[in-house]
Amino acid sequence: MSITIRPATIEDAETIMQFIVELAVYEKAEHEVLATQADIEHSIFGANSTVDAVICEQGKKPIGFAVYFYNYSTWLGKNGLFLEDLYVTPESRGIGAGKALLKHLNQIALDKGCGRFEWNVLDWNTPSIEFYESIGAKPQSEWIGYRLDHDAMKTFANS
Repeated sequence: MSITIRPATIEDAETIMQFIVELAVYEKAEHEVLATQADIEHSIFGANSTVDAVICEQGKKPIGFAVYFYNYSTWLGKNGLFLEDLYVTPESRGIGAGKALLKHLNQIALDKGCGRFEWNVLDWNTPSIEFYESIGAKPQSEWIGYRLDHDAMKTFANS
């Protein structure tokens, strides 16, 4: 059966939520998933959404997804496409679904005139790192990512 990629719709919210939990389990962070299906419906498919999602299918069966948004590079003077999450079910790995998702997003980035296509990977995720490097992606070691979680944001706002 062939692999197809299509834009996600609000009817996919339950599937996306399931994939998010499965991804979190794989990343040993299931306890960090606070989103609900309603959150996904609102944040991805709501009127003011700033993100997009695609569904990867084999036949008519969803086997993966990706969520992405646009960032901006002042140095390039162009938008970039940032891949937030990419997930393929364990039983569907190795058939080209992940590569198909990345190629699809890469084409979106090219079509939109983006100067970059970026994502993050956990430092222990050797299979993904090897896969990304096999398609020509390069790790960015000169930058250290920082994050304020919601509690830290509130503390900073009140400081």
